[in-house]
Amino acid sequence: AVKPPKETALDRFLRYVKIDTQSAEDQATVPSTKKQLNLANLLAKELKDVGAQNVRVSEFGIVYATVPGNLPDNSKAPVIGLIAHMDTSPAVSGENVNPIIHKNYQGGDIVLPKDPTQIITVEKSPVLKELIGDDIITADGTTLLGSDDKSGCAEVMTMIDTLMQNPQIKHGTLAIAFTPDEEVGGGIEKFDVKGFGAQFAYTVDGESLGEISD
Repeated sequence: AVKPPKETALDRFLRYVKIDTQSAEDQATVPSTKKQLNLANLLAKELKDVGAQNVRVSEFGIVYATVPGNLPDNSKAPVIGLIAHMDTSPAVSGENVNPIIHKNYQGGDIVLPKDPTQIITVEKSPVLKELIGDDIITADGTTLLGSDDKSGCAEVMTMIDTLMQNPQIKHGTLAIAFTPDEEVGGGIEKFDVKGFGAQFAYTVDGESLGEISD
C-alpha cells in the first residue's frame, strides 16, 4: 500500500497562497519583487525537510533541487525536470489572501463573500459543470487566489513527499525548479539549464485535469 505524504497538497497550497508573491512589470532586476524570495526560501527549506538533495536558491530567486532516483541503474533513465512558478499576476493584489473552500459544490454560480460583485459564473466557467460534488477553492473576492501557479508548487512538493515516503515506487532522478517572474515574462533567461540537469522537463502549470500542453 502507498503511504500518504506527511502533508497533503491542500495544506501546502493553503500555506503558499498566503505568501504575497506578486511580480511587477518593467523591472530591471530578477526577481522583479523581493517578496517572491519569501516563498523561494520557504520552498527550499521544505525541499530539504522532505529529503531532496542539492537544494539551492540562486541569486535570481530560482529554487533548484534534485530528487535522487532509486533504480538499479539510474544512469540508464533520463533525468526528468518539473518546473512551477511562484509569482502571481501584477494585475490583481496577492496580499492578505483569504482562501475559501466551497465544500461539496452542488452547481450554480459562486459569489465571492467579501465582494459580492465578484461572481464565478457557470456561463463564463463551464468547467464548473464537471465539478459537482468536488471541493472548490476560491479567494474571498478582494485578491487573486494565486492558484496559478501555487497549485503547481503544492503538487510538485506533495509528489516528492509521497516518493520519499514510498521507496517501493521506482523512479529515475528528478530535477525540480520553482521560478519567479513567470507572469511578467522575466527571470527565465536566468535559468541555469545546465545546472538543472534534466534531459526533458514539464511545467506543472496547466488547466484541466489530465491535460498536457506542449
